[in-house]
Amino acid sequence: MTSEAGGAAGPGSGIKELARDGALAGQWELDPQASHVEFRVRHFWSTITVRGRFERVEGGGIVSPDGTAAGQIVIDATSLNTRNKRRDKHLRSDDFFAIEKNPRVVLSVSRASLTSDGRLAAEGTLEAADHREPVSFTADITEDRPDTITLRAELTVDRSRFGMTWSPMRISSMQATGSLTARFTRAARG
Repeated sequence: MTSEAGGAAGPGSGIKELARDGALAGQWELDPQASHVEFRVRHFWSTITVRGRFERVEGGGIVSPDGTAAGQIVIDATSLNTRNKRRDKHLRSDDFFAIEKNPRVVLSVSRASLTSDGRLAAEGTLEAADHREPVSFTADITEDRPDTITLRAELTVDRSRFGMTWSPMRISSMQATGSLTARFTRAARG
């Protein structure tokens, strides 16, 4: 596949030139229609995997002239869906996301920069169920055009760090993995 940005083979290769030249500087908005957040947790002593997604997400970011970025992705925790109403109700309860008091999950990136292999290394915090924990992850760049960038990342967290400790007889893993596809478009210049 040819990168729209630099003509090099593969997404992520042209973005280095755009970042180096300052062409990415400015405000970016998350496209909620082309972005999604999914999660999975091993259950029943790792014999099955419970999968779900959050139906609503928003956010944005700023890219500095030097190519570094910061931003935030806000996930509507009330929109979680595992296709099992009883399970969804339990996940929304105080055993997990406690959506009555904490209707949002927030991934804040305080600093992100390109790696030598054209990926994005990020650090920041993840806030869920009234707990905030530091996180770091690397995102793959799957689309890199001058006005559109799509990132794909996975982040595995210990859910007990967020007070989500429900697991009678240790039936569920404490490790939860979130998968994020985030498409950002350049904000209108006004």
